[in-house]
Amino acid sequence: MIRTHKTLLFFALPLLLSCSAWRKPQSPLQRHFPNILIAQGQKGGYFGPCEPSICVNPKNPKNIAAGAILNRYYWSNDGGRHWSAGTLKSSYGVYGDPVLIADNAGHFYYAHLSDPDGRGWSSERLLDRIVIQKSTDGGRSYHDGSYTGNRHPRDQDKQWLVADPVSNAIYCTWTEFDRYDSKKPEDHSRILFSKSTDGGASWLGVQTINQQEGDCLDDDGTTEGAVPAAGPNGEVYVAWAWNNSIWFDRSADGGQTWLDNDIIVASQPGGWNLDIPGIQRCNGMPVLVCDLSQSPHRGALYINWADQRNGPDDTDIWLSKSTDGGQTWSPAIRVNNDAKGSQQFFSWLAIDQTNGYLYIVFYDRRNHPDENTDVYVAVSQDGGKTFDNLQVSDKPFRPETQVFFGDYNHISAHAGTVRPVWTRYENGALSVWTALMDFKF
Repeated sequence: MIRTHKTLLFFALPLLLSCSAWRKPQSPLQRHFPNILIAQGQKGGYFGPCEPSICVNPKNPKNIAAGAILNRYYWSNDGGRHWSAGTLKSSYGVYGDPVLIADNAGHFYYAHLSDPDGRGWSSERLLDRIVIQKSTDGGRSYHDGSYTGNRHPRDQDKQWLVADPVSNAIYCTWTEFDRYDSKKPEDHSRILFSKSTDGGASWLGVQTINQQEGDCLDDDGTTEGAVPAAGPNGEVYVAWAWNNSIWFDRSADGGQTWLDNDIIVASQPGGWNLDIPGIQRCNGMPVLVCDLSQSPHRGALYINWADQRNGPDDTDIWLSKSTDGGQTWSPAIRVNNDAKGSQQFFSWLAIDQTNGYLYIVFYDRRNHPDENTDVYVAVSQDGGKTFDNLQVSDKPFRPETQVFFGDYNHISAHAGTVRPVWTRYENGALSVWTALMDFKF
């Protein structure tokens, strides 16, 4: 979310069940991945493009949609080599936190925060709901949108979506603040859930799914970063961060009922609010996926996050796995394979549902003694046991603390078409990039 009242800004800011046969893993070749510019911001501009989201269409991997703050959207029909751009509009307003997914029919959904008055932080109605807009033409245009969580005067923030592979229901999770940035002890945050069973036209009632509420300070004591995943038999899974731990909840009946007690997946030493030199604010919140492929790992759950258990100068990327529906979790595996002492941050996890392979994108400083930053993608073909680390960015960039880089990067994968997306800063301007990662296993 764009928090202009708290930060100094120089720039403000798919799941598809496949019946394809599983094949024996092979190691992807270390090679060059062409970098493609999606969006270029203006030098000295106020709202530079950042906080990107991307989605490969499972019905047509050549068709890819993307988004960036505050109200930008992009689409490609040639696998991401060339991009067109539009400005997202809705009667409920558009205010960042772009989220792109696709359903089983290949329709895109773009979720974001609300600004119904169009006045940003000067309006009391800012963040009054979560807005979801649908595209049925490959990301060229979006309907005006529907919404969930209209519970004003409470504030709704940091949403994510997933599509159910069986029912094609759309699940949405997010954080509700009694009042954003409130220091009052009586104000709390919680994780909410809602779903649509009619292709995003309407949304069923909102549920609180976590047992322990957090504060409203948008910090480690806030329940935040909820990401849903859909299981192969109507299950819904959710993970989030709070109080120096990664938390998990599940529903076996499409989100109607949830566990009586949330499950702790892992500790997150130092919390999710990471201090990274050159980055104004950096989240280490979890990302959750479920394997829906026909691989031997079908049904497995994976959670990825970042933390500083090895010290503030050695932020690392981690992964934990569950093979029993999230009841128990493996010890955390370190994803980045460099020597200790460098920073890896802003990670996101995707799974290719045609083969179960995992892809994690992150910023990486292993090659530099300073704040110069590369982009890596870690690849696992064995259910998260091991990872190959591939550098995907052509050249490094050096961020500046006064420039807001958003709260996340993103990655999407289907049938060997893998598209990470990230923000870089160069010559006083922000830009959004992808890399053409195409694997034939």
